[in-house]
Amino acid sequence: MTDKKGSKGTYYITTPIYYPSSNLHIGHTYCTVMADAMARFKRLSGYDVRFLTGTDEHGQKIQTLADAKGVTPQAYVDEVVDGIKKLWATMEISYDDFIRTTEPRHIRRVQKIFMKMYEKGDIYKGEYEGLYCTPCESFWTESQLVNGCCPDCGRPVQPAKEEAYFFKLSKYQDKLLDLFENNPEFLQPESRRNEMISFVKQGLDDLCISRSTFDWGIPVPIDEKHVIYVWLDALTNYITALGYPDEPELYDKYWPANVHLVGKEIVRFHTVIWPAMLMSADLPLPKQVLGHGWLLLGGEKVSKSKAAKGKDVVDPVILIDRYGIDALKYFLLREYTFGQDGVFTNEVMLKRMNYDLANDLGNLVSRTVSMIEKYCGGFVPESKTEDDIDRELKSIATGAAAKVETQMDKFAFNMALEEIWIVVRRANKYIDEKTPWILAKDPEKKAELDTVMHNLAETLRIVSVLIYPFMHTTSKEIRKQLGLWYSDVVWEDAFEFDMMYGEQVKKGDPIFPRLDIEKELEELSALGAAKDAPAAAEPENIPLELKPEIVYDDFDKIDFRVGTILSAEKHPKADKLLVFQVKLGTERRQIVSGVAEYFKPEEMVGKKVIVVANLKPRQLRGMESKGMLLFADNGDRCEIVTTIAEDGNPVT
Repeated sequence: MTDKKGSKGTYYITTPIYYPSSNLHIGHTYCTVMADAMARFKRLSGYDVRFLTGTDEHGQKIQTLADAKGVTPQAYVDEVVDGIKKLWATMEISYDDFIRTTEPRHIRRVQKIFMKMYEKGDIYKGEYEGLYCTPCESFWTESQLVNGCCPDCGRPVQPAKEEAYFFKLSKYQDKLLDLFENNPEFLQPESRRNEMISFVKQGLDDLCISRSTFDWGIPVPIDEKHVIYVWLDALTNYITALGYPDEPELYDKYWPANVHLVGKEIVRFHTVIWPAMLMSADLPLPKQVLGHGWLLLGGEKVSKSKAAKGKDVVDPVILIDRYGIDALKYFLLREYTFGQDGVFTNEVMLKRMNYDLANDLGNLVSRTVSMIEKYCGGFVPESKTEDDIDRELKSIATGAAAKVETQMDKFAFNMALEEIWIVVRRANKYIDEKTPWILAKDPEKKAELDTVMHNLAETLRIVSVLIYPFMHTTSKEIRKQLGLWYSDVVWEDAFEFDMMYGEQVKKGDPIFPRLDIEKELEELSALGAAKDAPAAAEPENIPLELKPEIVYDDFDKIDFRVGTILSAEKHPKADKLLVFQVKLGTERRQIVSGVAEYFKPEEMVGKKVIVVANLKPRQLRGMESKGMLLFADNGDRCEIVTTIAEDGNPVT
């Protein structure tokens, strides 16, 4: 991916910081996948992106769970957070920072923010009496309860009375109403904004911001019998992670945030309490808060308890192990409309994977690469003809990027993907219209056949750029099969046609194999039941996954020669390529290799190397390569195959 960091300015996006009471489920994954897709899209299209996620680790519930387990609260959250980080690593979430509210950097900055609000006169000491929900760590009035229970989680509440510090939330009621009514983009979708306007108009009580009945929290700097209550502690993470107030370099660069992405159940905290705190601290407000809907199981929100006992598998690790990261990401982004609730079932997921990924995209890649290998000797041909059908495909393909940008600006991930799939479906239809298998039978139609193959390769190249923010692994695999392994993903390339000629394609395994849905549903059910069973011992001596075997006669066709690298420099049009001038006996050759991420040009000069000398020349981003240098994967990085060891002695 070409680095154009910052050419369009900064973009700061955040997820909520998740509460590590237990492992995360598909609902948390949904929010984080959306944030990751937007962060990747903004980076690709030229923004300097800051993507923050993390964990909210204090509070009475954590202390209670830790006590029940016989460990310290810190040990308890450390174990859960480790699992969360491993999940995000498995899902290749591209966050720039992971903030934990137990980190010293956060603790000292929260205390400084508390003091700033206190010195302004917006924090005072009093006594709180109300109905308390321990799981939500929230006080409620009798009128706010639903059937006598917490309005957020539906669990019973208990009377509670204690000394506490309060934030003068009521002081900012009029300013908050003005914010909602005169800045409609601040909170979207509109239904959430209307809910908050109604909530604020009912009148705001001052907010309890400390607790004294437990000690798992950040001490109040002026009264260490109290710990700072969860929302002042948690919400400020968005600026403490940027170094505010004591190391403000990142804060000055990225704040205010472009988007806080949150679930609809915590919109109130992010659009009433958080803006009021920022107003109190005389700080700018975030530009936008977006409240996404819930994923529903059996008509109810996916929760950690339902994740453990539902008939549908909602453990993202199980789904990733079985179907891959990109398939799960695609489903979550494609199936649901942002802001609305959506029903999650394994059957809905599997059907979407089959229809869109296996039938549409996977089939297009397989057909295209196979036909180029069959009809064009494996090399992308030049386009020499054009008719109305060709022009229509080109227009649809090159017009998609602008439409994707429009939908992404609205966080309409499903519609952005639909714009891409319009291209995919049109390309599949193009094959049926052009019938290349018939063109191939008529030598006089060779130019038209070449055009069809060229246009399909070009369309897939564009698709590989468009899907990168959503499915970067699949994007890379498509480009590899198209012979574009050396070429970076550049967003502007999606607006252009006719950029390919001479690339050697190579068919790989199906990128999305077709699924037997009934069989998969049965096996997913069994996997869900076995999820908590003891793990099997790690197998030993697992055979390597290798390409198909070759015989000696195949190997004997290769002509290896020893060469000396005379010079090396970076390719002017591709960050991954190095251009070598190599002396082979009496001949000097230019050889281009995709190893720039592993080697500096200056360290390659003078090396004795093994060269495949009889490889057919090819063009790599406009530069001819006559041969191949031998490299090998040692498991950690790429190593060059040389005739001289590091100690200077000849290799035998």
